[in-house]
Amino acid sequence: MSQTETKCGVVAVLGAPNSGKSTLVNQLVGQKVAITSAKAQTTRARMMGIALHDETQMILVDTPGIFAPRRRLDRAMVSAAWEGAESADAILLLVDPVKQRRHELEPLIEQIAGRPECKILVLNKVDVAKKEPLLALAQELGQKVDFETIYFVSALTGDGVPEMKDALAAMMPEGPWMYPEDQVSDASERLLATEITREQLYQQLHEELPYDSAVRPEKYIERKDGSVEIHQQIVVMRDNQRMIVLGKGGSRIKAIGQAAREELSELLGRKVHLFLHVKTDERWSEDKEMFEEMGLDWVR
Repeated sequence: MSQTETKCGVVAVLGAPNSGKSTLVNQLVGQKVAITSAKAQTTRARMMGIALHDETQMILVDTPGIFAPRRRLDRAMVSAAWEGAESADAILLLVDPVKQRRHELEPLIEQIAGRPECKILVLNKVDVAKKEPLLALAQELGQKVDFETIYFVSALTGDGVPEMKDALAAMMPEGPWMYPEDQVSDASERLLATEITREQLYQQLHEELPYDSAVRPEKYIERKDGSVEIHQQIVVMRDNQRMIVLGKGGSRIKAIGQAAREELSELLGRKVHLFLHVKTDERWSEDKEMFEEMGLDWVR
């Protein structure tokens, strides 16, 4: 394939928290590159998924949800989201028509309205949304922003995603690919491993554990037998949260570790030895080093 035949571009995926951005990015890439959760604000830093469509490579920037920031961590996440939209060839605005989250959607609509990038509106969850309100919402938002086109999809089932991928690929500029053909994400294995553990924390503890938790990478050791040994620290803000993560007799952390280890082994294609321990640090969200580990800028 000669360079003149190839196309390559950047698509920023924006939306309110929990609108399904990570699920959609995973669908477009064709495999899991971003963690998903029913918890809002799961994505913290910008994660890039790399999708291929014939001769076109699309760099999909899965941004944190944009919301009204209160804490330093919130500000860093919102800053990362807008940075993800800089110099994009297209902005894809994903909207959950069921929850809508108007208080977060309206300011977002206002901000992207004046942006120069090509804008695409994607209404998610067509598998559960009612048709008439869905069409009314599309018409309303289409009057507020000059969208190039509007798509109705289900990020969960993949309904409508292939057609949208066709259109996105057609919008990308000509140029050489930025990444090798077999690369699906810019995340290192080390970062991916912490994200998989964090996803299990959310999935297994649901509402028991607040959003104020983090997973830190400690060691990543390549063993001679081809397997990898991973040590991680789960950081929570209070001692009672530490007890929740550990569970009775260490049962909960064992289950989290087992599920994360199995998924990592499948993703990495080799045996994984995962070691987790829990630490209480009420000021972790003020730790500059922690922000850097999560791929976030230190925002005052």
